[in-house]
Amino acid sequence: MIEKNNDNNALVGFTLMGAIMLLWLWLQPPVEEYAVETSSVDQSEYVDVIKDSDKPVDLKKSLLTNISSENNFNNNIASEDATINFENDLIYIEINNKGGFISSLYLKNFNNHLENPIYLINEENSVFNLNFKTVNNTSVNTKNQFFTSSEYDNNDNKVIVMKLIISENQFLEYKYIIKPDDYMIDFSISSKGLSNVINTQDDYDLTWDYKSLRNSKSIEYENRYSRLTYEYETDKVDKLGQSGDDEETISDLNWFSYRQHFFSAIFLSPKPLNNVKLSQINMVVDQDVDTTYTKNYIANFPLKYNNNEFDQKFNLYFGPTDSKILSSYDKNIESSIPFGWGIFGYINKSIFIPLFSFLSSHFPYGIAIIIMTILVRLVLSPVLYKSYLSQAKMKILKPEIAEISLKYKDNAMKKQQETMALYNKAGANPMSGCIPALIQIPVFYALFMFFPTAFDLRRKSFLWADDLSSYDNILDLPFRIPLYGDHVSLFPILAGIAIFFYMKMTTGQNMASQQPTQEGMPDMAKMMKIMIYASPIFLAVFFNNYASGLSLYYFISNLITIAIMLVIKHYILDEKKIHAQIQVNKAKPQKKPNRFQKKMKELMEEAEKQKNSQKK
Repeated sequence: MIEKNNDNNALVGFTLMGAIMLLWLWLQPPVEEYAVETSSVDQSEYVDVIKDSDKPVDLKKSLLTNISSENNFNNNIASEDATINFENDLIYIEINNKGGFISSLYLKNFNNHLENPIYLINEENSVFNLNFKTVNNTSVNTKNQFFTSSEYDNNDNKVIVMKLIISENQFLEYKYIIKPDDYMIDFSISSKGLSNVINTQDDYDLTWDYKSLRNSKSIEYENRYSRLTYEYETDKVDKLGQSGDDEETISDLNWFSYRQHFFSAIFLSPKPLNNVKLSQINMVVDQDVDTTYTKNYIANFPLKYNNNEFDQKFNLYFGPTDSKILSSYDKNIESSIPFGWGIFGYINKSIFIPLFSFLSSHFPYGIAIIIMTILVRLVLSPVLYKSYLSQAKMKILKPEIAEISLKYKDNAMKKQQETMALYNKAGANPMSGCIPALIQIPVFYALFMFFPTAFDLRRKSFLWADDLSSYDNILDLPFRIPLYGDHVSLFPILAGIAIFFYMKMTTGQNMASQQPTQEGMPDMAKMMKIMIYASPIFLAVFFNNYASGLSLYYFISNLITIAIMLVIKHYILDEKKIHAQIQVNKAKPQKKPNRFQKKMKELMEEAEKQKNSQKK
């Protein structure tokens, strides 16, 4: 799956957290070394995809000048707005005779943060239009024309037909087929007898202008995960920029999704569409003022006539952005959910989504998060053990390394060579404490992407959190703090406290194994002390506006990590046995250096040669 223009806030946050983690690992002895621009499109540069006048065209007058006199409009054609409605167990739909498209659609089984139904379309947020030319080159926009309606049942399906009638045998038709218990609607465009009326030398244009409605208590957070995603060619998925305005022109397009975090309106075509112009405009400039819409999505593309008539079939999905529901259609539309790219998405789809679905089917959602956290930490406990064992070895070797540093204080290269030789003899690897910890990063990021997009967490409560997919505010502030928000969330604070004690506990072990600070190098001890206090503050601030389920995970994860480290320290590792093993390793014939050690030795020898040559 191809992704670009990632969420700036999430990317910056994860980058900073990753930097803190890597810096923390770098400070682990004896290792001494170790915003995405979004396309900015000025709204003033946007050109209306419907270039012709929006003024209604008298279609009857325009068309009748090009057909025989016996053809006429149906006398019963409406000239005022009217609606026809139909529904199944999942969705309720209204179609307006002006324009002939859906004017209102809400989901029956879901409510928003105000306990109102989830509307994906209302009278003001969606405009669907066909633009075509008549034989006398008059431009017609169907959004301004009045259709007649009829309906009938086809077995268990309900069929709505909207016709733009010229005469009994000349009309443009929209047909909607809604099936029981289904979010997917079959939608077709066809015509009859218009070959001598329309200019079929040119393509006609389809435009769908759609503003995604706010449905969560934090419009800023919802806007972060509202995005236009599309699939092109064979299973290639991409998306427009997250925070700014963006547009792309795509060919071989199979579907595009107007996502508003947990709900989506998806347009699917059985035949690839070409020259599709996709546009996205951010509508949340000031979250205190812009409280209705998150993004404005626009899709515009040409369509060809078939035998001089309209003839197109599509599918329209209006429903939850739920991977289980979307994957059931076998059209890859579940890829519109941002589970992460590459290995991160693979971990989520293969491990965390099935695991959480299983746990949440047997336990309350908050308990399911805790159980999943425990399982993840237990699986990763060998990694933690390896890291702690490495620190213990370095602590034991610290006096000998200090002697080497003193002996070769004026020869940094020789000091490094002797230090590496000591590691080799003792069976210690300075990288062994770092590499296992790095293995955790894919898991860390995968979960970072999983919780904000897990539909099952939406409006599920736990303790004081009324919605695990949103922040758990315990206090509303009368003002807004930059970067923090206008509320106080408790789970991020608890997670910050837990990570403080974790880092405080590990500092003693780190300092015990810390090598003497070399000249020109930063004071590691001072930096570690700063991180002990900076990291919890950063976590509490950054996660204040994130899903409380994510903060709950980090809180429990840090508590379990502390418990595992205490068990390792007091019941598993024995420093006396480790010291004895190191002495045994020293007495053994020296092993051949591994590839890493060989490379390090070669680099040091080369550096030594260059240094000596410069002295001559």
